[in-house]
Amino acid sequence: MRGFLASSVGVTCAAALALPLALSAPAQAGTRAAETDPAVPGSTRSLPLVPLGDDRALGAAAPEQGLTRRAVRSFSLVGVIWDDPDTELRGRVQVRTRASGATHWTGWQDIETHNHEHGADPDTAESGSGRVRGSTAPLWVGNSDGVEVRVQAEVDERSTSPGESPLPRGMHLELVDPDAEAPSASTAGGRATGANAAAAAEATHEATAANAELAPLGATEIPALSKARTEREYLAAHQGLPGVKPYIGARPRIVTRRGWGANEGLRERGLVYTEKVKAAFVHHTASGNNYRCSQASSVIRSIYRYHVVSSGWRDIGYNFLVDKCGTIYEGRAGGVGKPVMGAHTLGFNSDSMGIAVLGSFATTRPAAAALSAIARLTAWKLGLYGVNPRGKTYLKSGGGNLYRKGKNVRLNVISGHRDGFATECPGRLLYGKLGSARTTAARYQGR
Repeated sequence: MRGFLASSVGVTCAAALALPLALSAPAQAGTRAAETDPAVPGSTRSLPLVPLGDDRALGAAAPEQGLTRRAVRSFSLVGVIWDDPDTELRGRVQVRTRASGATHWTGWQDIETHNHEHGADPDTAESGSGRVRGSTAPLWVGNSDGVEVRVQAEVDERSTSPGESPLPRGMHLELVDPDAEAPSASTAGGRATGANAAAAAEATHEATAANAELAPLGATEIPALSKARTEREYLAAHQGLPGVKPYIGARPRIVTRRGWGANEGLRERGLVYTEKVKAAFVHHTASGNNYRCSQASSVIRSIYRYHVVSSGWRDIGYNFLVDKCGTIYEGRAGGVGKPVMGAHTLGFNSDSMGIAVLGSFATTRPAAAALSAIARLTAWKLGLYGVNPRGKTYLKSGGGNLYRKGKNVRLNVISGHRDGFATECPGRLLYGKLGSARTTAARYQGR
């Protein structure tokens, strides 16, 4: 394992040396203009919110802002962003939409406003990049061509000075088109130029090469292995260890970034790793349950685009995603077997991985197939690092609203997001299933 980790760190260092300008041209210049080009498959349209209601004369200080009902270019996912990521949106965000080609409008749907707890740790290069914005959770609405949105502040006269806005400054509605398939390197991220085409091609190679030990370059999936085959491959990779049978689950089938159609030209160049994986944090995406399994790749492309283009993150935040049918997807680039640094549990992204189940589970029960996928994935990935899914571990807090920075916190190896940060995530009904996930994952490891 030590040699494996050293090679991982080497990839990061080599990427930093070879690419001193780590941020791609599309990410630098295109978070507004290039990403809204209607000729480019897959797009993000950003519309500034305006004052609504009786207080519209207050302008930016109005306690209700939004957009009236309107026809727009096709989109499938929505969210609201604002300028300062450290400013909390205290209020309610609601949207209603019209399906493409239809005349009927949906009722008002709530968008989860508390999303800042998903993100890079404080004082990291990603959080301090200057590109990160405040954002709600994304909401999947399906193929739509009409939208209306309203944001209503929870006005507290004790905390709002005269003339001060009770809502964050610079709010925009983000309308994300996930794209039917990944664009070629010549069109990734905006109008083609020789420079950004080469950068996109390099990013695509970087992402797929990170899994080269598990699948051929360009593979759309990493195939499942039997438990016996997984154990043999583990022992072959750890020849310096005593020849004892490892506690590791069978490697599950994982759809790669290429498989779900990631546009590698969007994300920041380079791959960033933590030292090891000691824990897994389980999340829900809070993006709603109104999707079919055949649409899961589109949902993930939308979340990826929302995290990078709209929220200003270097890549999608989660290390893995799981749909309601139990399919596992690679998240942040860097290799599914490696300790990739994510942006999923504010304060606890080091030495951990984040698994997000597509959907919202405060009042909806998670599918049995999704729970099985969590157990299978953690049995394998935690097994690579000799970790018992049913055990406890210590992680050092990077800072958050539950634990001060630097505090060593004892956590379940498989924890919910709310265990590291005061949040509803992963939803009450998914959180309640984590005990059985721990037991099942340990059994899959042979414990």
